[in-house]
Formats: sequence, C-alpha cells, structure tokens
Amino acid sequence: MAAEEYTVVMDPRLLGEEFPKISSNNKSIMGQCLTEKIWKDLKDHKTKTGEWTLRKAINTGFVNEDSLVGCHAGDLESYTDFAALFDPVIEKYHGGYGPDRKHVTDMDAGKLRGDFAEKSNIKSTRIRVARNLFGFPLNTAGTKESRLAIEDLMKRVFETLTGDLAGTYYSLASLTKEQRQQLVDDHFLFKPGDRFQVASGYHAFWPAGRGIFHNKDKTFLLWLNEGDHIRIISMQQGGDVKAVFERLCRGVKAIEDGIKKITGNAQAFLCTEHLGMITCCPSNLGTGLRGSVHIVLPHLFKTMGLKKLDELARSLGCQVRGTHGEHTEIVDTCDISNFHRIGRPEYELVQNMIDTVNKLNELEAKK
Repeated sequence: MAAEEYTVVMDPRLLGEEFPKISSNNKSIMGQCLTEKIWKDLKDHKTKTGEWTLRKAINTGFVNEDSLVGCHAGDLESYTDFAALFDPVIEKYHGGYGPDRKHVTDMDAGKLRGDFAEKSNIKSTRIRVARNLFGFPLNTAGTKESRLAIEDLMKRVFETLTGDLAGTYYSLASLTKEQRQQLVDDHFLFKPGDRFQVASGYHAFWPAGRGIFHNKDKTFLLWLNEGDHIRIISMQQGGDVKAVFERLCRGVKAIEDGIKKITGNAQAFLCTEHLGMITCCPSNLGTGLRGSVHIVLPHLFKTMGLKKLDELARSLGCQVRGTHGEHTEIVDTCDISNFHRIGRPEYELVQNMIDTVNKLNELEAKK
C-alpha cells in the first residue's frame, strides 16, 4: 500500500486552543489522566529533538476511543517534557510504578527457577523485546530518511552475527513474490494499518526502511521499523522456554555489541535509569519484553471463555490473548504472556509466565 494511506489525521478536537472534550466513551488511561491544566501548560510545547507535541502524543487516544493506553511518545524527551501526563499514565498502567522508581534489568537465562510442568499442550514458545536505537527519533516522529538510516545500520549489524544467530535480511520494499509468500507461510510477515499506531505516525513512509531478518532455523528474528525500531524475537515450536530465553539473551547482546562496534557509541539503545528501555508506547517501557506461549486449554476455554480466563491470568501477573493476538477470540489456542514490563528484571517476567502457565495447566487437569 502507498505510504500516504498511513498519514496521520489529527482529531478535530485537538486542533484548537480549547481543552479538548473527552468523550464518555473514551476508556483510555490517557483520557483519565489528561487535565485542563496539563493541556494549558503543555499544548504549545515541542520537544527539542523530534518536535513532538502533546497533540501528537494523545491523538491516538482521541481517534481510537477504545484505546487502552491512549498516548505515544515521539522521542526520549517526550517522557520528561510531558511528564505531567506520561507519569500518571505509566503509574496506572504498570501497577503503581511511580516517578521515583528505578528500573532493573537482568537477562540471565540461568536464573530461571523452573520449567513448564506440562508441555504436551504447548504449541509454541516466543519471547521478544522491543528496542529503539540511540541517536534516532522514535518512529512516531521519524522521517523516511531516519528509517532508511536505521535499516542501513542494522544491515551492517546483521553481518556481524555468527553461529545459530546468523541469517538473512529481507527488505519489505524489495521482496520478490516468492520471498513474500515464504514469509507469509512462516507467519513472519508483518503488515501496516493498525489504527492505534497509524494515528501516531508509526507507519508513515511505508514500506521504506522496513524489513525482516531471520536465522537459518527460523528461531531468531528481528522486525525492523514495524513499530519500534527493532523487535528482537526468539521462538520455536513446543515448550522449551529455557532454550528460547537463552537464545534471546545471546541475540540481544550480539545486536547491542554490533551496534556499539559499528557506531562507536557507548550506548546502543535509548534507555534511562527510571524507565529502562524507551519505547513509543508506555506499555512497553522497561524491559520491552513479552514472553508467551500458544497453548491449548480446551476445558478452560469452554467453561471460562476469553474474558474470565484473562481476568484469572491478570490476577497472576499475566494476560490471555486470542488465537491471533490482541482483540481476537480463542479459536483453538490462546496466547498467554506476561502483562508487566517494568520494575522487574527480564528473567522474573519469564518466570512469572512459566508459573502462570503451570497454574492454568493444574486447573485444566482438574476437569
């Protein structure tokens, strides 16, 4: 599709000087936190690096009144310049993570305490992290040139990968028909058009700078400029979560080392002590990690349904999504993953997912 199809259209309520009326149908966290004072104080401010504005930040929550978070950042400075809005949004979404907290990180797969007790009903395991590169605007505020520069840099980084991490990069702008079909068959090909992201500029200049890298075994992947600059993914069939997490930890370090070596920068990724890894959406701050399994739980599917099953999982620190991800129903499998991203190290979030799956399997066995 043409890039212009994903041009940001601002909600009319945000174009004037008056405080925008928030509809009673708006359930977003942004809608709960935005006040007339915040609007008055910040509506004319632009961030130094990306010229991101409050209007641009909250547009997705006004255009999409069913948005959960309802706001996106355009650069690192968004989280400090618009802290009056982002701080309470982060605190509400991440269960009380206040502005005085410091994020902790630990990608040591050897610290996992346990494994899945029952693996026969686990179809696949997938753990990913989101990262944004130091020295570039976030893609919400990025240009065609910044996306192409990121792609050029990452192509050089991919050439440094060795062993089971080595592989091939496919640019979406130059895919052959056969390559595209293979990526579709492998369920690797991502598409533009998510309305929550479109309203914040994620998909501008599509498909420039977008691409997919995967290793020979198709167990280590990177999505380039799909949303955040990179999504680093480790996955495989079955329930060997330790192998998946161990590969991810090695892969993230290899990518980080490659970026530092090529750029000469001491820092590869956008991050701060307070927020951890900086991401466009506040929901992914901190670790940027989602550890998940596709699992079959026929008894719980039948007796509880998606909503109640998700409520149970959330009480354990995780969430349940439908067969095809967010906003889909359970067809044959569901996706169970960690809900929180910040304030706890990566290995603890993966362990939380393991413990939740084991608890649900116990309930399934009691049918």
